[in-house]
Amino acid sequence: MSDVPPLLWGYLTALVFAFGACVGSFLNVGIYRIPREESVIAPRSHCPHCGKLIAWHDNIPLVSWLVLRARCRQCGEKISIRYFLVESLTAVLFLLVWREYGVDPRTPVYLLIMAGLVLGTFVDLEHLIIPDRVSLGGIAAGLILSPLVPSLHGVTGALAGFKMALIGLAAGAGVLWLVGVLGKLAFKKDAMGLGDVKLLGGLGALLGWQAVVFIIMASSLVGSLVGVGMIVSGHKEWQSRVPYGPYLAVAAGVWILWGFRWWAAYVTWLRPPM
Repeated sequence: MSDVPPLLWGYLTALVFAFGACVGSFLNVGIYRIPREESVIAPRSHCPHCGKLIAWHDNIPLVSWLVLRARCRQCGEKISIRYFLVESLTAVLFLLVWREYGVDPRTPVYLLIMAGLVLGTFVDLEHLIIPDRVSLGGIAAGLILSPLVPSLHGVTGALAGFKMALIGLAAGAGVLWLVGVLGKLAFKKDAMGLGDVKLLGGLGALLGWQAVVFIIMASSLVGSLVGVGMIVSGHKEWQSRVPYGPYLAVAAGVWILWGFRWWAAYVTWLRPPM
């Protein structure tokens, strides 16, 4: 992006951050309402404690939570820090994608994926489910967008993009489904939720089979580190309460930002140029 004037680049960067915070505000609505099977459109944002509508000036992403000191202006009840975390996390992720890819056909797709991962992660942490809007929506998006943006898979041409999406879908869903089947046979209980299977299938359709390999390896590593950390800190009982979906989301986010570069370096290391 060296051809973009610094002042314009700074303006666009600030705009992307603000846009991410606004998207995060909407994701907070989905995180609360989707598991309760409520509409994310109507009614307007309201306090979950007293039910009163939130004024526009009390609904400014990031700012309002700080100004109100995490309390509802009407009833004084505490507003969960989750609202601030989701808005700030989404804003930072959008900023990282923008700084990594800039003006690129893949950028809006990656922003969409990041938003879905944030939504799925926080719903999964609270309700132990991954909404079909995230998992099945990811599969549909992958099959539709891959022919339109084949560079998502490092190929050119609509047919090649669609083919890679199908391969990624089969690899993602197939591997975790097999793990679940084998785990159930070995441990006599469900070892992998269907939501995780669908989520990785969607990520495979959007990002390709290479991403599936990376995500499985990285999510297992992250899960192991978190598990060891819980045991060391004396919170071993929490280890079984953390679902696998958030680990998949973290690994997918890492892949989007840096993983493709790492994969290319790994392949080059395996097969150095003659």
